[in-house]
Amino acid sequence: MEDQMQTSRFERKYMLNEKQAALVREFIRCHMVLDDFSVGKPDGNYPVHSLYLDSDRLQTYWATIQMEKTRFKLRVRYYDENPTSPVFFEIKRRVNECILKQRGVVKREAAVGILSGQFPDQSCMVSGNPKHLVAVQNFCHLMLRMHATPKVHVAYEREAWLSPGNNSLRITFDKYVRGEERLEPKFITHMAHPVYPFVKLWVLEVKYTNRFPMWLGDMIRQLDMLQTGAAKYCGCINNIMEDEKRTKQMRAEGIPSAHFEKYF
Repeated sequence: MEDQMQTSRFERKYMLNEKQAALVREFIRCHMVLDDFSVGKPDGNYPVHSLYLDSDRLQTYWATIQMEKTRFKLRVRYYDENPTSPVFFEIKRRVNECILKQRGVVKREAAVGILSGQFPDQSCMVSGNPKHLVAVQNFCHLMLRMHATPKVHVAYEREAWLSPGNNSLRITFDKYVRGEERLEPKFITHMAHPVYPFVKLWVLEVKYTNRFPMWLGDMIRQLDMLQTGAAKYCGCINNIMEDEKRTKQMRAEGIPSAHFEKYF
């Protein structure tokens, strides 16, 4: 997975319905190939799960909402519940229009201790690459500085394409984006009461390291696609807060909890 990560890139995001997504797929398949994780999967999709950390005042959430030019997110990414599978500690920074990523691959049994404040050493790591350990240590510095703890579990199904021969261009389709409050360092895939911030829309992300390809610009104009923001973590937080607001209002109005579900 290290080979496919773009450590420095630019991003553009678009919201698509299923029909638009099919048109985009037909267009890009002439220029790109499925990445290793999508090859052989049903419909080219594989699950992605992330546990997002934030301060009690939601510092990283508000930095995105207020469109601060320099901001970051802290998340731990995983793909299943297999106890032998690693997890990925990630810092995703935005500096003006550039996205910078640091990631370290951590043994799953060490991850809970790290999130509880245990400073990582090489014994926690899957890889011997020193950059991975530095990334996780930087993650811990930020986590401790802002007193960040787990806040939201975000999940979706991803279909990923990349430019053949290199990773200068990567395009991903993310569908069924969902989230749930998760206040404990648990790496589980099930959600009991998820929110769906984008309803039936797919998130298309174009990630490129050099110039934006001319053929891709032609496709966007032909399909009349509009660039937009689509922060999954923030979208889930918005829905969770809205659900909590409605629940409090219903309780204040004396509506029994057994009747809540029909209102949502």
